[in-house]
Amino acid sequence: MALGLLAGALAVALCAVLVERFVLHAEWWQVRHTVTRQPVAPQIDVGPPPGPLAPGWEQTTRIHRESAAGYDGVAFAVARGQVVTASGGGLDVRDARDGAERWSYRRTGWTLLGWTSTRSRLVAYFERDGRRGDRLLVGFDELSGAQLWRREAERPAAVSRATLRWPAGAGVVLTTDDGRRTLYGVSALTGRRLWRTPLPKGCRLYEGAAQPSDALDPADARTAAGGPDPGDALAALAAGCSGRDGRLLAVDPGHGRVLWSRTLAKGESPEVRVLDGAVLVADGTALRAFTAGGDQIARWDGDLVCGDQMCPAVRAGGRLLIVRHKDGKGAGTDRMEAVDVPSGRVEWSRDVPGYAALAQAGGTVYALRPRLSDQLLPAGVDTVDPGDGRASTVPVPFAMDPDLRGARPWLAAAGGLLYTAVAEAAPRPEGAARLVALRGAADGPGPAELGGVPVRDWPDACALLKKADLAAVHADDHRMRSARTSVGGVTLPHPVSCTYETTWNEPPGHGTPGKQPGKQPGKARPSGGADPSKSPSGKPGATGAKAGTSPTPHASGGTRSAKPGKPGEAVPEQAFRGLTVSVRWVAETRAEAERMLDALQEVQSQARERPDIPADRAYELGPTAGMIALLVDRAVVVVDVDQPPGAAARLARSVVERLRARAQGA
Repeated sequence: MALGLLAGALAVALCAVLVERFVLHAEWWQVRHTVTRQPVAPQIDVGPPPGPLAPGWEQTTRIHRESAAGYDGVAFAVARGQVVTASGGGLDVRDARDGAERWSYRRTGWTLLGWTSTRSRLVAYFERDGRRGDRLLVGFDELSGAQLWRREAERPAAVSRATLRWPAGAGVVLTTDDGRRTLYGVSALTGRRLWRTPLPKGCRLYEGAAQPSDALDPADARTAAGGPDPGDALAALAAGCSGRDGRLLAVDPGHGRVLWSRTLAKGESPEVRVLDGAVLVADGTALRAFTAGGDQIARWDGDLVCGDQMCPAVRAGGRLLIVRHKDGKGAGTDRMEAVDVPSGRVEWSRDVPGYAALAQAGGTVYALRPRLSDQLLPAGVDTVDPGDGRASTVPVPFAMDPDLRGARPWLAAAGGLLYTAVAEAAPRPEGAARLVALRGAADGPGPAELGGVPVRDWPDACALLKKADLAAVHADDHRMRSARTSVGGVTLPHPVSCTYETTWNEPPGHGTPGKQPGKQPGKARPSGGADPSKSPSGKPGATGAKAGTSPTPHASGGTRSAKPGKPGEAVPEQAFRGLTVSVRWVAETRAEAERMLDALQEVQSQARERPDIPADRAYELGPTAGMIALLVDRAVVVVDVDQPPGAAARLARSVVERLRARAQGA
């Protein structure tokens, strides 16, 4: 009986081990892995020519929200004729020319928290959901997707939350121990450890920073046209050191040698960027540029010189082009400077409109601007000559909000295409990252700065509402302000935004007309009126009422402006404080205009279709019903009313009527 019980216990234990290994942790049901045998042609180092841009192909990747907070973004890279998309859900690799699927890798119950590549090898880092101690590195052939090796319990060195990448070069990926005090070199081909390098005493690699490391591999990097060969592979990592300042370490990834070390400010999470022959580091006190040999060639002091993320920068034509906040101030006062490498001489400098990302190919620099103009809806791309800073501007077929989570604005150029990625709020609530491959397009009848649309096609925003329309919502007592705009050297002849401001009603004898005790008169909005790409985006404090205004109580149906009444007579309350009509875009075709309206609602935290408004399409944006975006023929127009909500829909119908009448008259 004792032997039987012992045999039974052994059988149960054996079954438990077999189930754990071959069922619960089995690869056959956890892994979804596709590979390809199709060759792919490498792309030449050139982007699209200056001029109009049109969409080539697109890809949308949903945000993967898991337990590892901060690593739930989506990152992209273009290399060897492929586009790599890395997200918490896994890897997706496509043909860079047409977006055709090549290979992919996903693991059920695991989250991808990092990836890197070197010499046609790609390595991904996964952690098990809910058990972060279960770690796994998987190596792939970058072109076919074939799995080369797996290694458990290995930890990558200094993963960037912004790009999900960690340093690699010369066929070696960098890893670290649990204490982050030692660097290891792991072969990207076999997964075996090749070398070990302790960090300086008392120093640890930063973890969870936006971009605490970067690397350059000459086999992967494209040498700038006319520039020097980047030389050997280089990895740069920031480390925090107890009791003293931090350190920036330049490491030879092939052999593990520390090439040089520089002191950083204490207590900050530095951001590091490695470009061809240059290393940038922002440590919260200054932005500094070093050569590959460690010589400092430039410094910009200020704790806000780069803002909340690393300054956009590229290397082109022997120059390091950097976009920084001007005089340490906030966005909107940015400046682009061209620094000669290695002399450090500033060759030119000019004000720029707050570029979100830079890319270079074939000696041409491309810059992504979040807005084509303060008054207009689309994002834009500037083509910059690195020799003198001259730039030309064109719109792109999407809108963007740089503050949305999920994907940091990204730009790359290769094979005559320009690749750009931005975050979207849709699908809600998690959102997605949208990648668009842009190609050169034919010139239209109008200026390229306006997407080829003649300036005569733009309606006058102040002609879209008449006195009767305003009186119908009790806004006949108002002040009107208009705003015009220009793109590059093109100025639109009519106002693109018209704001009607009203004053508060109050009982007779309580201050001057138009003022309420203890309150300012109705403040003017920004000259562009409502900003539908920002105010309802879901950021804290964003509501239907705009910044600088107070929520206004209103009687049912609203009233006209107050006039002196009889003693004891109730004083009616003001129906609203102001409204704005903005012509946000006029496209060359109806299909392009519809695409732009879709792009607008996709960057909003809340958007509801309004089929009761007789436009071609209409959306209600934001948490209240005071902002409505309209598509009428080729125009995208936004009507924004503080309150009551019903006034926005009524005025939107009037705007639709005026636009249709204008189209028929044309």
